Amino acid sequence: MSDPSWFKDAVFYELHVKAFHDGNGDGIGDFRGLLEKLDYIQWLGVDCLWLLPFFPSPLRDDGYDVANYRAISPEYGSLEEFRHFLDAAHQRGIRVIVDLVLNHTSDQHPWFQQARSSPESATRDYYVWSQTDKRYEKARIIFIDTEKSNWTWDPAANAYYWHRFFSHQPDLNYDNPEVQREMLDIMSFWLDEGLDGFRCDAVPYLFEREGTICENLPETHAYLKEIRKRLDQTYGDRILLAEANQWPADVRPYFGNGDEFHMAFHFPLMPRLFMGVRSEDWHPIVDMFTHTPSIPENCQWCLFLRNHDELTLEMCAGEERDYMYYAYARDPQMRRNIGIARRLAPLLDNDRRKIELLNSLVFTLPGSPIIYYGDEIGMGDNVHLGDRNGVRTPMQWNADRNGGFSKADPLKLYLPPISDSVYGFHVTNVDSQRQSPHSLLHTMKQMIARRKTQPAFGRGTLTFLHPKNDKVLAYIRRYRGNELLLVHNLAGSAQPVELDLSAFQGQVPIELLGGSRFPRISKGLYSLSLAPYGFYWFSLEQPQHDDPSYGIEGSVV
Repeated sequence: MSDPSWFKDAVFYELHVKAFHDGNGDGIGDFRGLLEKLDYIQWLGVDCLWLLPFFPSPLRDDGYDVANYRAISPEYGSLEEFRHFLDAAHQRGIRVIVDLVLNHTSDQHPWFQQARSSPESATRDYYVWSQTDKRYEKARIIFIDTEKSNWTWDPAANAYYWHRFFSHQPDLNYDNPEVQREMLDIMSFWLDEGLDGFRCDAVPYLFEREGTICENLPETHAYLKEIRKRLDQTYGDRILLAEANQWPADVRPYFGNGDEFHMAFHFPLMPRLFMGVRSEDWHPIVDMFTHTPSIPENCQWCLFLRNHDELTLEMCAGEERDYMYYAYARDPQMRRNIGIARRLAPLLDNDRRKIELLNSLVFTLPGSPIIYYGDEIGMGDNVHLGDRNGVRTPMQWNADRNGGFSKADPLKLYLPPISDSVYGFHVTNVDSQRQSPHSLLHTMKQMIARRKTQPAFGRGTLTFLHPKNDKVLAYIRRYRGNELLLVHNLAGSAQPVELDLSAFQGQVPIELLGGSRFPRISKGLYSLSLAPYGFYWFSLEQPQHDDPSYGIEGSVV
């Protein structure tokens, strides 16, 4: 039996089936195409794929408006092709999880179409109805750029229906036991097919109660415990990953006592990583960890830099949000809702040093890292495509037609590939970077491989050092006798730093990414110099009898 806490050491890779590779030439990515690229994912070193929704949908919200939970969208292939892909992934040691949209359906789902047809409908109570739009007035509107209310009038039903997101996504009524059973059965359907778990979408909003903000309610946690109980009793080492865009103290209950979610995204940390680099100051990052409570031993945070949505600033104060807009999205077209609709490389001005630095932070801070497809090669975006489509363009495999994504006529592609002179597929693609040993892709592959040799990254404790130089972030990770020192220069200029490593006196820092031996740690402060946006991953080792005092002595003739 595999380790039930495998996810702690895993590197996750997020992709949309339609965006990765087109196997049948219709301009849309599919499971046949994804199967053809599994060798690349294995080569990169990824442990688990996170797939965006692949269910039938009118695609008004890119699949998060589900119209059938028990089928594959015909555009992506058949259930048999999905099974073939999943078997092939498992044969390569790659697990697969998928988004499960618990909170709402599409208004085209048969449940809703039947519900709106008559008050006596069998599914009427699958949704939340009202004769007034004045209920639950303390609940915030999440999509403030498109929605004016959480209620929408339906003339067919002659009533208002409740929705926390788009008006074409009516919320399910979890006060109805039949809805609860339906979702448990849907999860079992896909777990029986062999899926390794779910990233559960929008979990804070499942229940509504008057006089509350309708988020993080006790009833929600009670139901989530039921989901976890079903998972543990029947399916062993499968996992649940929570999307709860909340302050860490509010996310903490979603782990329960180790009996709710296995994992949860650390949303508020992500913008602070960008703040830290932009301000050249470690305080925004360290301060966020002071607001992060401890979690159960069998749980884990998920860390990320970018994903399929906007870089959300919901968990930022007004001044912080203004700072992020000023620093990273001065053009209004780059902004979506309360966030920034850009990929990682353009956010960082395509500065290779910054890209590697931020990835180093995500790979070495407590949690499991998630890579968004294409960010391993520095893909760009297209802010003119509208909504969030700018960061969901076709994967760039080579310099051939359509970037190697599809053999279809370019006009038939679901979205146009990036084709500008900096980020276009002619210059930024997998094939060219695989051929260059010093490319970003090879650096990312090396980080993934090195992380796997050090369980302390996924399982260890965290202790921040507090050097006088605010531009240098340094911390210790410990796990079962292994001790790692991580040092990051957040500044665009070379920086010296002196670290109090007296607790490790006599030990020798071995730089993990290059294998270099650094001078032995002595009584005084330990001095290091870092290149602009430079970083070190050190393993602190006990000296061998023939160890020289200084790293250079071993190579002097």
